[in-house]
Amino acid sequence: MQLGEEQSQRPARPGILARLRNNFLTGLIVIAPIGLTFWLIWSVIGWIDGWVLPFVPFRYRPDIWLLNQFGLDLDIRGIGVAFFLLFTLLVGWAAKGIIGRSILRQAENLVQNLPIVRSVYSGLKQIAETILAQDQSSFETACLVEYPRRGIWAIGFVSTTAKGEIAARAEASMVSVFLPTTPNPTSGFLLFVPADDIIELDMSVEDAAKLVISAGLVYPGANGNGDAIPGLEAPTRT
Repeated sequence: MQLGEEQSQRPARPGILARLRNNFLTGLIVIAPIGLTFWLIWSVIGWIDGWVLPFVPFRYRPDIWLLNQFGLDLDIRGIGVAFFLLFTLLVGWAAKGIIGRSILRQAENLVQNLPIVRSVYSGLKQIAETILAQDQSSFETACLVEYPRRGIWAIGFVSTTAKGEIAARAEASMVSVFLPTTPNPTSGFLLFVPADDIIELDMSVEDAAKLVISAGLVYPGANGNGDAIPGLEAPTRT
């Protein structure tokens, strides 16, 4: 092989515009997740401040104190969040006492007598107790379930085993599975599936949620080339 032939086979270097574009896209991939995360946190803090601060007296607000004492007009974010956390702690501490439980019981009885408010309050209370209760497990297992028909698999989250009338009327042991939608996993469907028809996954709920949000682009537990981990095989049914 001649030297000239070897040099002619070398790939051409990308032009300056192509290099600038690649560098820009690489920087955007790095900056976008960080920037969006900080923007979301900043926006949530501002929303909580705007909702809580109107209920806080001026004499207890640090920004008003700085304005009156030193003439500094500063927009200090997070004051409302701090007051909200403190207020929540005080309410939780008071609710555990005898007086607090009595007041809470009377307030619930008052709400139960209001037709429309009663339904809204009962639903929200049940959801909050299910999600925030420390003695219950919520979405601790990711699974595969055949949906919308056999042969097509979807990722779901096992919440609890079926209880009450559903468990009594079902012919087999049922579990409740939340089937999220893509790319918004906060919406989805509630399915009651026989326990033998689901395949539990080793990946965490967080990794399964990333897979759903990315529309199948981010596979947790895969090698750099996107290959499956050795030993893990595709689900099969008999």
